[in-house]
Amino acid sequence: MRAHIKTHEEKSLQCNECNKFFRNKRDLSSHMRIHTGDKPYKCPHCEKSFSQASHLKRHLLTHSDERPYQCSECGKPFRSSDSLKIHQKMHSDEKPYQCSHCEKSFKHGSSLRNHVLMHSNERPYQCSQCEKTFISSATLKAHQKVHSDDKPYQCSHCEKRFYHSTHRKTHERIHTGEKPYLCSDCGKSFASPFAFKVHQRSHTGERPYPCSDCGKSFYKLSDVKIHRRTHTGEKPFKCSHCEKTFPISTSLKTHERMHTGEKPYRCSICGERFAHKWCFQTHKKKHASLESS
Repeated sequence: MRAHIKTHEEKSLQCNECNKFFRNKRDLSSHMRIHTGDKPYKCPHCEKSFSQASHLKRHLLTHSDERPYQCSECGKPFRSSDSLKIHQKMHSDEKPYQCSHCEKSFKHGSSLRNHVLMHSNERPYQCSQCEKTFISSATLKAHQKVHSDDKPYQCSHCEKRFYHSTHRKTHERIHTGEKPYLCSDCGKSFASPFAFKVHQRSHTGERPYPCSDCGKSFYKLSDVKIHRRTHTGEKPFKCSHCEKTFPISTSLKTHERMHTGEKPYRCSICGERFAHKWCFQTHKKKHASLESS
């Protein structure tokens, strides 16, 4: 009881704005910046400023590849202790967050919240620059860097630059040929974790992205977005040579070859060229049937 009373006595300084108590002037002064909006800690590399020195310290790591917090289980490094703590849950089998719509369960509450939005197709976070919508604030924040000219991460093999160090790392595998993500079911390997994850669904049959109009499910979120245009009639891709519009960019690209005369598919046997992949594949089968006869 005495120890408990002492904690109240120690917190004798009160915030005039929200009545919260603090043990010393330093903590109170730091807290007051929440109300005043004062951000005295400025980043020397960009225009960002912070209310706490610890927040600036964490931000500075985004300007370098330094990741001082390492996982003791797998050795993976992280920029912040919070990120490390979240990651370490991956090494545990515990998944306390259960989806009320399906059998899936998750290690993190944030993962469950994002997953639940997939059942509704709700994307509440909208980009103020291009109006593109996202499932989570984190994916919106990552996307917004596309609208910035700042690309601090340059490929060590070519001149290409990137908004994120992870994007650079994935890109560099084009040069090295590295494909570290190996499928245990078929032996196929992948350069990016996203492509690997999508591929795994071909074995499990998982289709986590349902259409809100007809219920049809898809492997990828991009596929359900394209599919929904069959319901809405949306055709956002317009030909620069005529008035024709298309629901997907690949259809536009194929159509524009009618105007440009481009024929990118060349037969290595006879040299004939084709504008469409399906025409090229049909042509190759003719050579194959002639060889077998």
